[in-house]
Amino acid sequence: MTEDKEGNKRSEEGKKEPHQHQSGNRTDRPEDQWKFRAPYKIHDKGENFEAKWKGKCHCGAVQYELSREKPLASKYCHCTTCQRMHGAPFQWAAIFHKTDINFVRGHHDLGWYDPTAKSTTHHLPCKVQCAYCRTPIMDEGRNMILLFPTLIEGINTPEGKKAFEVESHMFYPQRVMDVKDGKPKYKGLAGESNLVDEETGEEIEGSNPKEKKEGEEKKEKGEKKE
Repeated sequence: MTEDKEGNKRSEEGKKEPHQHQSGNRTDRPEDQWKFRAPYKIHDKGENFEAKWKGKCHCGAVQYELSREKPLASKYCHCTTCQRMHGAPFQWAAIFHKTDINFVRGHHDLGWYDPTAKSTTHHLPCKVQCAYCRTPIMDEGRNMILLFPTLIEGINTPEGKKAFEVESHMFYPQRVMDVKDGKPKYKGLAGESNLVDEETGEEIEGSNPKEKKEGEEKKEKGEKKE
C-alpha cells in the first residue's frame, strides 16, 4: 500500500480507479458532487472550525475531527440491521450535524452501503466505511450523521465517557441481550415510539413521547379556542 500526495492510501496496483465500493479522488463527474457538500467538504484553514475530538479507522487511512464537544444525542440501537452490519449485539451511535465533522485524511478512501437497497452507490441514507480496513465510520442520513464513539481518541477517559454518555436504547424488542442500565428503552426510534419495560420487555402502551406532546398541544389549542 502506498500514499498519494494528500496522504491517502492507495493499493500497490495503483494508479487505477478505485474499486466500485470506494469513493475515488475524481471531482469532475456529476456523481462526485458529494465531495463539495457536508459532511465530506473539507473545511478551509481560515474557517472557524475548532477541533474538540479526533477519530480514525483501524488502519488510519480515514481520519477526522469534530467541532462539537458533545453529540446532539447518544444512543444504543438494537435493530437487526445494526447487529449484522457491526457484528455486535447493538450499535453505539452519536448524532452530529453534518457540518460538525472535518475529514483531515482519507475522504477519498470511503465506501458506502445502503442496507435497504443493498447498493454500494452514494445515496441517502447510507452506511460509510473505510474502503481498506472496512471499519464503519458513520451512518449518513438526509440531515444528520451518526458517528461511532469507539473511533474517538480519548473515549475511554472520564471526559470522553461523560461527553458521549448514552441517553436511551432504540428498537429494544429486537435485542439479543438484555441491558438493564436504567436508560429509557424504545420499541422503535427514540422519542417517537412507545417505551419498553426494562424488566419484562413488554411494550408500555400510550408512552410514546411524540404522541403525548402532540396530544397536549392539540388539547392546549382546543382550550384556547374555548
